[in-house]
Amino acid sequence: QVRMVETGGGLVQAGGSLTLSCAASGRTDRRYAMGWFRQSPGKEREFVAAIGWSGASTRIGDAVKGRFTISRDTARITVFLRMSSLKPEDTAVYYCAEAFGGSPSEDSSAYSNWGQGVLVTVSS
Repeated sequence: QVRMVETGGGLVQAGGSLTLSCAASGRTDRRYAMGWFRQSPGKEREFVAAIGWSGASTRIGDAVKGRFTISRDTARITVFLRMSSLKPEDTAVYYCAEAFGGSPSEDSSAYSNWGQGVLVTVSS
């Protein structure tokens, strides 16, 4: 059974940086895209970023474009979401998810396995 393990959440001041990590524990076949979504109270889940199975293709959400980047290690086990120039409106629970296929998608229905989520709080 594949389990998504997220780490790196916490409290950061506006303008600061934070990196989230996500590993697909129990996954031996690594030909799957992975993505990050976020949800803040009273709002719908929002696409943040996604990366294809090889790491060659990425998609970044409009709200974080130019500030967030996504990458994966050479073993394609761990995915990183590097967040910079953080704003209070970036405060949310961030979820990592593994896609059904190998291409990155902004559609949450394209993802099968979801992590528990990590809280990122940006103070003003």
